[in-house]
Amino acid sequence: MSRFIAALLSAGAVGAIASTAVVAQEAPKVSAQKPSARPVATPKQARARADSIVAKLTLDEKIALVHGLFPPMADGKTQNELIPSAGHIDGVPRVGIPIVRESDASLGVANQVEQRKGDVATALPSSLATAASFDPEIARAGGAMIGAEARAKRFNVLLAGGVNLTRDPWGGRNFEYLGEDPLLAGELAGAHIAGVQSNRIVSTIKHFALNAQETGRMVLDAQIDEAALRESDLLAFQIAIEKGKPGSVMAAYNKVNGHWASENDFLLNQVLKRDWNYPGWVMSDWGGVHSTVKAANAGLDQQSGQELDKAMFFAAPLKAAVEKGEVPMKRLDDMVARYLTGLILTGAFDTPMPATAQPIDYAANAQVAQRAAEAGIVLLKNEGDILPLAASAKKILVIGGGADVGVISGGGSSQVRSVGGAPIEIPLAYGGSASFARITYHASSPLAALRKAAPGATIEFTDGRNLNATLEAATKADIAIVFATQWTTEADDVPNLRLPDHQDALIAAVAKAQPKTVAVLTTGGPVTMPWLDAVPAVLQAWYPGQRGGEAIANILTGKVNPSGRLPITFPARESQAPRPTPVGLDLLTGLARDAAANPAAAGDFSLKTFPVKYPEGSDVGYRWYERQGNTPLFAFGHGLSYTSFAYAQPQVSGGKTLTVSFTVTNTGKRAGADVPQLYVTREGSNKPMRLAGFQRVTLNPGESRRVTLTAEPRILADYDTSLPGWRIAGGTYRVAIARDATDRSMTLTTTLDATTMKP
Repeated sequence: MSRFIAALLSAGAVGAIASTAVVAQEAPKVSAQKPSARPVATPKQARARADSIVAKLTLDEKIALVHGLFPPMADGKTQNELIPSAGHIDGVPRVGIPIVRESDASLGVANQVEQRKGDVATALPSSLATAASFDPEIARAGGAMIGAEARAKRFNVLLAGGVNLTRDPWGGRNFEYLGEDPLLAGELAGAHIAGVQSNRIVSTIKHFALNAQETGRMVLDAQIDEAALRESDLLAFQIAIEKGKPGSVMAAYNKVNGHWASENDFLLNQVLKRDWNYPGWVMSDWGGVHSTVKAANAGLDQQSGQELDKAMFFAAPLKAAVEKGEVPMKRLDDMVARYLTGLILTGAFDTPMPATAQPIDYAANAQVAQRAAEAGIVLLKNEGDILPLAASAKKILVIGGGADVGVISGGGSSQVRSVGGAPIEIPLAYGGSASFARITYHASSPLAALRKAAPGATIEFTDGRNLNATLEAATKADIAIVFATQWTTEADDVPNLRLPDHQDALIAAVAKAQPKTVAVLTTGGPVTMPWLDAVPAVLQAWYPGQRGGEAIANILTGKVNPSGRLPITFPARESQAPRPTPVGLDLLTGLARDAAANPAAAGDFSLKTFPVKYPEGSDVGYRWYERQGNTPLFAFGHGLSYTSFAYAQPQVSGGKTLTVSFTVTNTGKRAGADVPQLYVTREGSNKPMRLAGFQRVTLNPGESRRVTLTAEPRILADYDTSLPGWRIAGGTYRVAIARDATDRSMTLTTTLDATTMKP
């Protein structure tokens, strides 16, 4: 969900709604640590109950449940309280249907432009950081925490669960998603969704499907063949739905193979509802509906934020279409029943929301956010064991990145106004996100945290703008730590992978002046590093959330041993990516130029539908690099530690199931966590290896543990449209027990039986 924020910033909407804000104050009562138990109900039981309720509804009541209000633009359209937020659907009290209030998003309860004055929430690190933990428990804890806060703030639907695969390293929304691998993304998204829903509220899963870039996202046509789509992006959704059982699926803005995602019969009716037997409801994204009859019959169940669409397609037009028989009454009943089923299965239907906002234990929830950041920070390079900071480093210089006041966060509908406020908040003058996004920092200063974590050292700060003074200070320090930032946002892709604002030149100059230089990257995804050979230590901190400063300081000083692994490939050069620049960016640039040349007709210049082709198919990310024979800068799965691990005594078994077991030993002097990874391919297929299993293992020095990984069968299979379904070819399979996607130091072979599986 996205475009609603633009409306907030227009026509004085923020001021108009501020007086109705509901603010949760800090008090130690509601915590993510004790979520409510989920109710016990099977999908069949929930649907039967939903059908019995639908049978009691009038036509007008049914229509009212399949389109939702956008609160900032919905004055006078309901007698019930409108909490400033993303969405609102009135209930039907006479049959027990509750009011539904919807809020963004995956990183916390959003309040992007402070439409609820003074209301703050706990901000998780970016989803890429959570993915880098390779730990479903970290993902679940984060979901449980933000779900608890949502309930305390009286929201019963969170527009969370972003699981779109990263196909391009420049994607503006990559930070909101869980990386490039369908197994990793699916497992962690499912855990996050389950955590949210443990609070008896609904989490969506989004954006279904192929929202892989922001440039032209409202009009582009994503083109890919069915088998490739099933083996990649759809597999991530499928696994996440199986693991998390989200109450709702949110359709994407874009087209997929010629049809809008919100009216795509293949995606909604054939894949989601028929093949996967999904019981919940499909909602649109805000401003993402294009028709009444086609959308309803193709499987869209609810129009969200109706005021942002060109028409209220699922209001009076839908009623008329039902009365004419263009949309069967049976289909309308199904739309309503699916909505109620999603609410019933998650417990949202039967768990009343509090009448007023409830206290929240923000201190406890901050620890959840900090643990996630610490687990997801990746040590990319540590030449000469320059990290952790030695006690002998008495004079430390911290440079740039706003590290004196906080840590940067990503922009768009996921933006959380975090506890502690925003020490930096910069409005934008241009770009697709200018109307609703701001460059925003969380008030968690790495400088202050470092001073607290290393009280015996003198730690100074310079913003780096005076280069001569910065270099002079660097030469006098024992070590220099350069914080570099890259802001990314929903609605805009980055035009290239270079650090902006001449930060590459700054890092190179500092490294030349001070051989002991550490680069800390707070970015939305991969960046190129032309200075890498000269910098002995590099830390990828992503957008680390509202306790990011503390997490970074703990990693740098060794209070926490780094254990993150890259969930996304870092290319050595932009040209290595399947699409080295955003498709359609040139079209946007041309439109902007034409509009500037003819301001009177600027409204006539709009981006038309254009194709985005995905020739890599299911070979997303690291598989593309292997297929092309390209060596990345840092591979998927890569990450260093302050200790060392050894793998021994591998065994593999085949037949109907591929399983490997091996012993992992901490051979170093510090406790730490390792992430062994299982990659598999069929011998003779010439197909790249794919991640088929992984496990995060925490060990004390000298400790060993036997680890068993069972391969996800759909990773071993090819999708066969002629079955239709999954087909594992019988024969020999090559297995790698690895530290990253390029590691082939421990390989085995086994034989698998031929088998098929349903879609």
